[in-house]
Amino acid sequence: MFAVLLMDDMDPFYQNIASFPTVFFTFFLLVVVLFWLVAVLGLVEIDLLDFDIPTIDGMELNPDSGLSNANVLAGVMLRFGLHGIPVTIIISFVALFGWFISYYVVHFLFGIVPDGLLTYLAGVPVLLGSLYVSVMITSVIIKPLRPLFKKASQETVKRTLGQSAVVRTLRVDSEFGEAVLEDGGAGLILKVRAMGNVTFEKGDRVVLLEHDKENNIYKVISEQEFKGQ
Repeated sequence: MFAVLLMDDMDPFYQNIASFPTVFFTFFLLVVVLFWLVAVLGLVEIDLLDFDIPTIDGMELNPDSGLSNANVLAGVMLRFGLHGIPVTIIISFVALFGWFISYYVVHFLFGIVPDGLLTYLAGVPVLLGSLYVSVMITSVIIKPLRPLFKKASQETVKRTLGQSAVVRTLRVDSEFGEAVLEDGGAGLILKVRAMGNVTFEKGDRVVLLEHDKENNIYKVISEQEFKGQ
C-alpha cells in the first residue's frame, strides 16, 4: 500500500514516512490515531489496553519465574518508568516521538546511504535507537503526570458515587462500557459495568453505585431504579 508513496515524483515527505524504518512508526501512529477516533465514537473503551503493573519487588523476570507474558511486559514497562497513566496514552507518546525521531534521521542522514540492502541494514539500528529514545522521552514526560492521574482518580471516586452519568458507548453490560459524568467542564469518562444481566444503550442515564478499586470500574444501575421508579 506504500508503494505509490515511493515513486520518484512523490514529495520527499511521503517517501520518508513510507520508507524503512520510519514506515514502522508511521503504521503504529496511524493505528493510534484510528484508535482514538474509534474511542471518541464510543466503539471501544479508552483504556482498552490497560492492565495492572506489579511492583518490581518480588518480580523475577526469568523463564522459570512462572510469570505470564502480560506480567513480564508489565515488569519491563515498570523498569522503564512507563506506568502510572493509561497504557493507551503511553503507546501514543512512544509512537509519536519514535515517528519524529526516525523521520528526521532518515531525512537528514539516509541521503548518503546507498539504496538497496544497505538502507535496510542502516535502518535496523535507527529503528531500535528511535524506539529506545522515544521510550526514554515518554518516561520523562509522564513522570510529573503520574501524581496528577492518581490524585484525580482518588478525588473522582469520592465525588462520583451516587451521581448520574450518561452512557457514551454503544452499550454497557457486565463486561463492557463507559459513561460520561458531567462535572461542569469537559466531562469525566468513566469505565462502568452493569449489575446482573442488564444492558444499557448509548444515551441512557445510569447512577454510579459502587467502585471496584482493583479494576477501577463503577457498578451502575438505571437512574429510574435508583429513584425507585
